[in-house]
Amino acid sequence: MKSNDFVRSKFFDFYDNVDFATYQKEKKRLQIELLKLQHWVINNDKRVAIVFEGRDAAGKGGSIKRFTEYLMPKHFNVVELGIPTPKESKNWFRRYERYFPKEGEITFFDRSWYNRALIEPTMGYCKKSQYRYFMSKVLEWEEAHIKEGLILVKLYLSVSKQTQLFRFKERQVDPLKYWKYSENDKQARRYWDVFTKYKEQMFNKTSSPKSPWAVINSNNKLETRLKSMLYILSKIPYTRNFDFRPLQKAETRQRFSISIDGVAFNNLNYRQFLLLETLNGFYKK
Repeated sequence: MKSNDFVRSKFFDFYDNVDFATYQKEKKRLQIELLKLQHWVINNDKRVAIVFEGRDAAGKGGSIKRFTEYLMPKHFNVVELGIPTPKESKNWFRRYERYFPKEGEITFFDRSWYNRALIEPTMGYCKKSQYRYFMSKVLEWEEAHIKEGLILVKLYLSVSKQTQLFRFKERQVDPLKYWKYSENDKQARRYWDVFTKYKEQMFNKTSSPKSPWAVINSNNKLETRLKSMLYILSKIPYTRNFDFRPLQKAETRQRFSISIDGVAFNNLNYRQFLLLETLNGFYKK
């Protein structure tokens, strides 16, 4: 086992069912280190591309938001491309190369060229020949860029069918998130098993020692964000003096309360509070 793999396996479990107070402390500690990583990228003219893939509502955008919260805006980009034009669809790799980081930059891809391995074949948005061409060429393409100095990290956030449904319901009733739910989300759930087949093929055929996939369970958003940050910090060989051991969990965990129809629910952890808050909004709709 490589040292970085040891670091991840040894400390990832600490974040399982993390309480909110500990999450806030760990997030700040990791964000400070991410800023140091960014300084290293700038000072050494490095180019870093971080790919976030996963189903709808897997937490890609929320994770990226926490990554970039305190980074220097001039030295990172977030790329989230829409529907490709016919020309872009034919020149798939070139479409994304345009957004690769320049020297001294970090680029976060909220979905990436792997749309062609996942949602496009699932929904029939590309031809079978285009899918086959992509699958046969993508590793060669990535490794050529890595050879030229690109630091590429690929994260897949894995959400369960039940958790996705809950988050879709949350979006529908939340006046600040309703716009995140679309007809395409509903259609994608119908093809859950088809997507799963393409996802497994992607892992089997597009992962290599030079360009591996890291799969992170994203059913708990707090865990997902911390584990993603820790993985990136352990994966990128920046100049660091960083203790990967997490902080000790808070002796007194932060608790929450909510009142629903005059009934008070007290001493809740963050996940319990979030669930009741969401269900309360859903039933009032």
